[in-house]
This record gives sequence, C-alpha cells and structure tokens, in this order.
Amino acid sequence: MTVANKDTIYIDVDEEITGMIDKVRASPAKIVAIVLPKRASVLQSIVNMKLLKRSADDAKKHLVLITSEVGLLPLAGAVGLHVASSLQSKPAIPSGPEAFDDREETVEEETAELDGEEAPDATKSVGELAGIGALSAATAAASSSASAKDIDTIELDDEDVIAPAAAAGKPFKDKKHKKDKSLLIPNFNRFRLLLVAGVIAIILLTGGLVAAVKILPKAQVEIATNSSSVNVALNLALSPTAKEVKTDGNVLPAKLVSQQKTSSQQAPASGQKNNGQKASGSVTITNCSDGNQYITIPAGTGVSTAGQTYITQKSVDLQFSGKRSNGKCDTRDGITAATVNVISQAQGAKYNVSANSNPSFAVAGFSNTNAVIADDIAGGTDDIIKVIAQSDIDAAKAKFSATDADVKQQLQSLLQQSSYRAITATYVAGAPAITASANVGDTADNVTVTQAVTYTMYGVKDTDLGQLVNAAVKKQIDTSKQSILSQGLDTAKFTIPTGGDGSAVSLATVATAGPDLNVDKIKRQVAGLKSGPVKTQLGSTPGVTAVDIKLSPFWVSSIPKDLTKITVMIAKPVASKVNGN
Repeated sequence: MTVANKDTIYIDVDEEITGMIDKVRASPAKIVAIVLPKRASVLQSIVNMKLLKRSADDAKKHLVLITSEVGLLPLAGAVGLHVASSLQSKPAIPSGPEAFDDREETVEEETAELDGEEAPDATKSVGELAGIGALSAATAAASSSASAKDIDTIELDDEDVIAPAAAAGKPFKDKKHKKDKSLLIPNFNRFRLLLVAGVIAIILLTGGLVAAVKILPKAQVEIATNSSSVNVALNLALSPTAKEVKTDGNVLPAKLVSQQKTSSQQAPASGQKNNGQKASGSVTITNCSDGNQYITIPAGTGVSTAGQTYITQKSVDLQFSGKRSNGKCDTRDGITAATVNVISQAQGAKYNVSANSNPSFAVAGFSNTNAVIADDIAGGTDDIIKVIAQSDIDAAKAKFSATDADVKQQLQSLLQQSSYRAITATYVAGAPAITASANVGDTADNVTVTQAVTYTMYGVKDTDLGQLVNAAVKKQIDTSKQSILSQGLDTAKFTIPTGGDGSAVSLATVATAGPDLNVDKIKRQVAGLKSGPVKTQLGSTPGVTAVDIKLSPFWVSSIPKDLTKITVMIAKPVASKVNGN
C-alpha cells in the first residue's frame, strides 16, 4: 500500500460537521485519519457521529479518529468508527454504551474490501497501513519497533493517553508516547487572544509615549521684575461716525448694535359697565324766584334726587314766580310751573322712582326753583358686563422686565463676531412703545398689552482703546527707562452715568510698566532648554529680579519645544498709584 492511500486531516475546535464531511469526501485516499482537537464538541453528538460514518461509507473510505478523549470513545464505538490515540497507535473500535441498541452499522463494514483491495489489518497501526516513510509493509512489520523512534508522533493534548479498546470492545491501557513539541497542534484561540492583546499593548504603549513626550509636558516661567502699576482713568466719547482715535478728546470710533424685542403681557378685565335701559318719566318745575323773575331752564339740565340725576329733554320757560309773601310757592301749571320729561343719565334699575314717594328734585343751576315728580320714573334695567379699566392696562405693563439678559448676550455676540470689544455697561433699553388690544371702557374679558423695546450696545476695537490707554500711561512714566508691559484691558471697568445713552463712558484700569519683556520672544528663547540656562539667561535681563521655572509632570527635565505648552507669567508688581485723566 502506498502513501497516497492514507490521508491525515486536522480538525479545528470550531469545525462544523458539514465541513468535516466535505473534507472526507474531498480526500483522495482510501484511509482517512481525522486528528481531533481537545474538546471537539462537533462529535459529542451521536447524530453527527453517524453522519460522519455514513458519509465515509458512501465515499468508500475508512475513517480513523485520532483522539484520546474518553467521552468520544462510546459514541465512536456505537457507530462502528475506528479510534486510535495517535497516528502510530493501532486503531480499534471501542465498546459502545451499554444501552445502545442501534445495529445499523457494524464493524464488518469497516473491513470490507474496497474496489478489490484487501481490508486493512485491525492489528496494525494507521502508520503501518499507510506505509509511512515509504517502507514496504514487510519491512515496516519487521522493523516497526525499531523505527518507531523515527516516526513523527502527534499528541493532541497533555492528558494521559488512553489507548482505544481492543477489537473485542474492551478498554485497554497504552504507554505514554514521548511528545514532539514541534508537531503539537497550535491553539488558535490562544494565539488570536495573544495577538489582540499584543496589538492593544502596542497601541497603549505608543499612546502613552506620545502623551508623555508631546502632550503632558508643560512649563511655567515666572518672572519677577521691578515693574510698577499705573492707574488709568479716562472719560471716553464713543462715536459710531468717528473714523480715527482722537487722543485730545478721548474720542473712540465705536460700533453701535441694536435689537428690537417685542413682548406681550395679559391682564384680566376688572371694570364693569351697565348695558341696561335708562329710566324715564316727568317732573314739574315751579318758579320760586323773588321779584317775579322770568326763568328759562334749557334742555339737558340735570335734576337730582337721592343721589340720582336725570336730564331734562326740552327747554322750560317760567314767566311768573309762584312765591308768596308767606314764603310758600304756588304751583300753577303754565303760569308759574311747567312739566318736562326727564331721562336718567345712566342705565340701571336704581334710577326708577315711584310718584307715590313724592320726592323733591334739585335743579342744577337754578336754586330759585322747586321741582317735584309728575309721573313715575320707570323703565330702568340692569345688564352688568365686564369692561377694560385703566388699572388692567397698568397691571399688564408692570409685568414687563426692564432688561433682557438674552438680548444682552445676543448684542455682545454680534460685537465679538465683528472683532469688537463689547462694552456691556453701555447696554441700554430704549423707551418702550406700548399698545393695548382694547381701550378703557371696551367690553372684553381681558386685555393684551404689547411692548416693543429697542436695546443698544456699543463696542470698540482693542487697538483703538489701547492707543488712549498708552497715551495716558506714557504721561505718567519715564519712557526712556520703562515700557508698557500690560494695558490692563482685560480687567478694565466701564461705567456710564445714570440715564445716559451709552455714548459717554468712564474707563478705569491698571496698566503695568516695567522692563521691556516680550512674552512670545521669551517663549521662543527658552523652548527646549533646561532650567539652569534659562534662569541665567533671563536673570541677566535688566529689570528682572527673579526667575522661577515649574516643569510638569515630574519626569520632565527641560522646557517643551512646543510654544503652546509654555506659560510665561510676569509677577504682579507692587502698585504705584498714579491717577490718570
């Protein structure tokens, strides 16, 4: 038998049964040895074991399972598959489970002749049957014990090798074979795990090195000088029409931004109105003047009783007086008296007066007359409805806020987007334009008051503002010995007078004057140097009294070369107060 009659197939731990069947069918050899890994779950099922056995029979191939797992032996024995502990061990069909009763496949099928060839000898090893090493069967039989050392052995795990059962189906013990570590099947899962862990470790190590060398290192250079503080106080005139800075009048070109905001507030109606009917009737007016005075009472004259007023509907002429010497006043209709129709001045049932009550009336503007009711004054009715009162409109107005933080922030953003410094102190709300949805006295359940307010804010360029500050500071220092280190714009405070429109602003800040130290130049000068040379170099600068360098983290020994990682701080000097104007 030649070597081509035997084929060895290695199975991965996650191999599927269909893949195993395909590999068996694709093998050109008649004897196929399947080397199983430890814990080969695919053959733990009797169904899969049967499928593998049946596919081998259909392809007219002899299968030998190379495994030492005890759990697979009963299943292999149940379906009649040969099992060997290694490629050099003799294959045998292990005993099946005691309760197994499926006799569909028998051992005799394994030893049937294939295409005229003689059945393999069950007493020989797989290696001997395949003719490993290109030896003849006779030579292999004669020198099998001597050449066993020269034949490569493949062990599947480190457990004790349990020899397969003898042909009779009884378990047996075999000697442990010396493992050849060069032929051990690699654990691919462990290899993948180590590979992924190695890649992650490399990434973390690389990231850590980059962070330690490029990102984390920082340096802070603190310089103490004999600088002095100069107080600056300026009254600025902000002008949207100015084209340039005028130091003589502190005029600054400014940008004025505005935004109108319309808001509404609502208040319920609290007023009342009587939409009922007016009362009407008639009264008799008597002339009681002294000296027989002629009296004419015009239409629209009010006559009142018990606090209620009625309006005459026509003019009345009283030619003669009815006053007598005894003080009484006689009423003679058409001579001393006249009857006139009246209507109540407002709606309401309270204006109804019965003639039986015999009330007297006072005629407005004619105290020398006497008036009494002639007929019932009736017909007055009540129909009370809600109307808008002035207090309702005032209540809605009171809900409006004097300022709006959102608008203030929006105006500030508009200025900053145009590269202007927003002077928030100039934020002013203009006079509101207020409209109401209903007028006082209108019938309504509520009133909506709408307010439109225009908000404004000024902004200036830092360069323009700095010119005025520089001019003010230079008047207070010796420019031949000192220069302006800081204009103090970041801490400047702006105020406007009460009621101002924001165009007139007061500025108060503290500038710093001292040795001419350029922060950017210092950064470039010290980048990449160690602390010692930097202290020596900067300490020799006129006006510098001390230099302190702080490096972080702890492993950093020199100043980073990245200028963005370097912070230069000029220590705050002792203030020497000099008032500017």
